[in-house]
Amino acid sequence: MLNDIDAPLRPDPAPADTITPDALERAVSNAHAALSNRQNDDGHWVFELEADATIPAEYVLLEHFLDRIDPELESRIGVYLRRIQGDHGGWPLYHGGGFDLSASVKAYFALKAIGDDIDAPHMRRAREAILDHGGAARSNVFTRFQLALFGEVPWRATPVMPVELMLLPRKAFFSVWNMSYWSRAVIAPLLVLAARRPRAINPRGIHVQELFTVPPETVRDWIRGPYRSVWGRAFKYLDVALRPVVPRLPRTLHERAIQAAIDFIEPRLNGRDGLGAIYPAIANTVMMYRTLGVPDSDPRAATAWQAVQGLLVHNGAETYCQPCVSPIWDTGLTGHAMLEASDGPSGIRPEETRERMARAADWLRTKQILDVKGDWAVNAPDLEPGGWAFQYGNDYYPDVDDTAVVGMMLHREGNPDSAEAIDRARRWIIGMQSTNGGWGAFDIDNDLDLLNHIPFSDHGALLDPPTADVTARCISFLAQLGHPEDRPVIERGIDYLRREQEAEGSWFGRWGTNYIYGTWSVLCAYNAAGVAHDDPSVRRAVAWLRSVQREDGGWGEDCATYEGAASGEYDESLPSQTAWAVLGMMAVGLRDDPAVRRGVAFLMNAQDERGEWHEEPYNAVGFPKVFYLRYHGYKQFFPLMALSRFRNLGSSNSRQVSYGF
Repeated sequence: MLNDIDAPLRPDPAPADTITPDALERAVSNAHAALSNRQNDDGHWVFELEADATIPAEYVLLEHFLDRIDPELESRIGVYLRRIQGDHGGWPLYHGGGFDLSASVKAYFALKAIGDDIDAPHMRRAREAILDHGGAARSNVFTRFQLALFGEVPWRATPVMPVELMLLPRKAFFSVWNMSYWSRAVIAPLLVLAARRPRAINPRGIHVQELFTVPPETVRDWIRGPYRSVWGRAFKYLDVALRPVVPRLPRTLHERAIQAAIDFIEPRLNGRDGLGAIYPAIANTVMMYRTLGVPDSDPRAATAWQAVQGLLVHNGAETYCQPCVSPIWDTGLTGHAMLEASDGPSGIRPEETRERMARAADWLRTKQILDVKGDWAVNAPDLEPGGWAFQYGNDYYPDVDDTAVVGMMLHREGNPDSAEAIDRARRWIIGMQSTNGGWGAFDIDNDLDLLNHIPFSDHGALLDPPTADVTARCISFLAQLGHPEDRPVIERGIDYLRREQEAEGSWFGRWGTNYIYGTWSVLCAYNAAGVAHDDPSVRRAVAWLRSVQREDGGWGEDCATYEGAASGEYDESLPSQTAWAVLGMMAVGLRDDPAVRRGVAFLMNAQDERGEWHEEPYNAVGFPKVFYLRYHGYKQFFPLMALSRFRNLGSSNSRQVSYGF
């Protein structure tokens, strides 16, 4: 039995036997009420999605590029940027993280543009830290593009990325179709900017030459390691060889390529949600139109500008800019938590919850993408659309993970009106399986790893290969639906997950922090798919979860685990991470395990009087080592899901989880 796995249990300062039915019911009820109060009138939920200093700093620089400066707004962004400055003098990529050169260069540049005195203590500390780390010349590719737009570095500081790439067919190695959705959306307008080489208006004449250890024009080698492999060095030589060639390409070819970029972008402008519904792509589009001489009043340019404005979040005296918004994801996950809370003989306000979930389901059905074959169709031209995006609208780029989560929620909600939507989602998910049995987030077989070694891809995230967490969600969805004919698809996915398990027993969490997230995801999928609870793979995973439980009964994991730190460890327990660990263990039959009870006790003790939880550390990742995220909703709906599941299994004779999530 799993309960006999020999793994150390650490001392518990808050005994788990203090969990009383009344206290548990009160915790669930309070959390349910808190989430209910956050539902929008049309039925959906959306929480803030916070990144690091990079996006708000880029927004300030965008205003200065365009000469569309809003002093009051920029002042509020300045308050935010100063608050999140690290003790090391620069800016981290996540709460409590180490110094990041590129984020620090952008934040310093933005604060100087806002009007901060460079001799102010916070600016002096930032500048000294930047220079101590090699100066702005050693910042990443996207930062050097930003500096080139302001004339702070020559354009040779950026890798060779000719706009002619837009003309390459799918089978060409450097084709944009071999890149991820986010790469295509960001690169297309960026290639136009690189081709035209505009100069920011920069009306206040802000420059940051003091951030360089030597004058930028004297730097001879802008493209240098560390390289990920020998291929990185080979591509560096190719970059050198192409530099004198690209300017000599025929002018007609050059202009045809710019038009190809525009022809790619304009069908995907995506209204007020913007190109790709992500900030970098939208901002690049705004700058592209200005560079091409399109008036700001033109509907294309005006709507793109509105899309940028829609990402701003105003809190008290601060404002920051989100990288994107997450309403589909938030509504799907919140729905699972709300349904779990209302299940069982002691379900919380089942009638009210049914009404709320009916509105959420109605809203979600309107967001399903049924008539647009997005970029995914390049690899699956005969596949019928049926997915959901992550954002309010992003029809060319539905998200496999969101689709599985929403599909499970609609199936669980039970309205017959959702049957066709669920089946369309099922067929789309099956068609999106990659050849190795796993699923990526947006594309099929988007795994040409050599592209991550080109100089432009110093962030190492040009691709969208299959991952364990997304694969687990797809298996959970298909297993929950229970179509016998889908079993071969599920088995191929399980085989992929078995291959992906780490030696210590965990799974890497590509889209959530990190090994706790990945392990929870896979254990839920295993349970839904019928993998035995005493399977060796399950036993190793449970032993690992027990080994990283903290003394206070909770779990926590540092974003530094994406950078080589010990997996599953942090200096504090977090509500979201604790909920994942508890849900994962309960999924494999361990509801009454002491580790689970201690985790539940931690969640109950950490809840405030309003039924909410609090955590400052980041809990997700955009690109490991480069871009991290803090989903503000995770600390609310995952703990409610865990406490409700614990309660429901306590009143069940089967001790089994009924749903795939």
